[in-house]
This record gives sequence, C-alpha cells and structure tokens, in this order.
Amino acid sequence: MTTLYLFGAAAPPVLEISGVIERAQSRGWDVCLGLTPTAARWLESDLLALEKLTRNPVRSEYKMPCEPDAWPSADVILFAPATFNSVNHWALGLTDRFVVGVVAEAVGKRIPVVAMPCLNAAYVQHQAFGRSVAELREMGVTVLYGEGGFVPNRSGEKVPFPWHLALAAVESIVSRRP
Repeated sequence: MTTLYLFGAAAPPVLEISGVIERAQSRGWDVCLGLTPTAARWLESDLLALEKLTRNPVRSEYKMPCEPDAWPSADVILFAPATFNSVNHWALGLTDRFVVGVVAEAVGKRIPVVAMPCLNAAYVQHQAFGRSVAELREMGVTVLYGEGGFVPNRSGEKVPFPWHLALAAVESIVSRRP
C-alpha cells in the first residue's frame, strides 16, 4: 500500500480536505494528514473525524524526541494547499512548522514531493514567491503552479482549487515506483 502524506496550510481549499482524503483512499492509498498550526485551528472541530477517516493521528506539531513515530514512512507527499508563507519558508529552509520541516527533509531523503500553492494575485507579485518556486523546482519538487497547476484567481473570481491535478501528479509518481 502506498503511504501518502497529505499536508495542508491555511488557505480556503484546506476546508475541502476530507473529500481529498476520500479520493486518495479510493486509489488504495494510506493517508496521513499534516496541517500547519493555523490550518489545524481552522479544522479544529473536524480533527477527530479526520483522524477517524485516515485511521492515523492528524499532526500539526513536531513530536517529542522520545516519542515513537506516529505514522508509517511516506512514499510520496502532497502539500496542497501550500500558502505564500509556507512556500517561502520551505524554500529558505525555515522549518519551525512541522509540515514544512517534513517536506524540507523529504528533499534530502529523496521522497517525491508534489506542491500546489494557493495564493492571491497580489502575493504572486512579490519577488520572493517566484524565487521560492524556482528554488523548490531546482530541488526536484513538483510544483504545480502556472500552466497545468494552480493559477491565482482575479479579485472576486471564484474558481475551484484544482485538486484533480494534484492527485493526478501523485498518481503519476506512484505508478512509476517499483
């Protein structure tokens, strides 16, 4: 069985995470859900249901050094939605958040990582974001941003988050694994 670490940051699509978990499980994947602290706060009333759905603890903080690992090892990681803040922290190696620390370490462990940002068009104008996306791609991370991935909405425009593209990218990685 493939183990997928599904990570989400505090952007509106994280509120759809239970449906994404169900779609991943329908592919036969064991899903472990990790959230940034703010995303965990947004989903606070759903955390027990999400643990029941995944059959794994939902994590948003590092474990204590003496504690055993709560999850099986990851075969692939999907970080979606990944916010402006998370993408920039990750590219800079700032690992004060659990999910950012895990994906930063995954690069060195050669665990495939797919990231799909979710941010508004104003954040995209900040030079740090473009540099961070380029840096992550240079490290081997599949960043689904721009054509074939997430495209920022114009002000007031409601466009669904392209979860299907994120899951298809993970599926492609899983199908190539021995």
